[in-house]
Order: sequence, then structure tokens, then C-alpha cells
Amino acid sequence: MDTTASNLPALLSPVVAQHPSLAGDGSAEPVLSLLSERGWAIVDTPQANVHCTSPDGRIYVGWLPEDTAAWMRGIVWTVRATPAEDDAEPWVQEFGPDVPSRAVAAFLEALISHVDR
Repeated sequence: MDTTASNLPALLSPVVAQHPSLAGDGSAEPVLSLLSERGWAIVDTPQANVHCTSPDGRIYVGWLPEDTAAWMRGIVWTVRATPAEDDAEPWVQEFGPDVPSRAVAAFLEALISHVDR
């Protein structure tokens, strides 16, 4: 029996797809980059929280990793919107620490695109 290297099967390593993590990442960078590119006012606090306001002032985004009240409610991101229509109610969407910041950025991208129409 010939067992030279050319006759042996090649060892293959499984290919693992490179997908973004579906766990919270603790980073605000994707959201802050998006909002900065769109001209939003961004203010960070000495406590490491960040507050962002849309150019028209109707949308607020808060990244609140050090806000005790937010953590007690299980959130790290809050989005508040005041629709332009007089009869529309303001609304709030919050995201917990397990939500990836890329998902929050995608949500905001869709919201901003809708508002900009």
C-alpha cells in the first residue's frame, strides 16, 4: 500500500462564515459615525454618556452606558422622535445592552431615510 503524501486525502478545515456578532458589542461607534456623517449635534458627558440631536431637532438619540436609570430599565440606547405632523404622537424606542450597535445604526438609518423623504 502506497501512503505517499500525494495519495493521502487533504485535510480540510471547515469554513466559518464571518458574520457580525448578534450579541451586544458595547460600542457606540457605528451609531455615532452615522449620526456625525448626517450632521447631528453630538455631545458627550463626563460620565461617558452621549446625547445626539437631529439637525431639525425632532429626533434624539442617547447612548447611556453609565446612566443608572437607564440600566435599571435594562436599556443602553434610547431614541425619541417627535413627528412633524401636528396630530402625531411622539414615540420612544429603546434598546438593551444585548442589541448590537450595528442593529441600532440600521434602525436609525431607516428612520433617517424615512424622515428625509
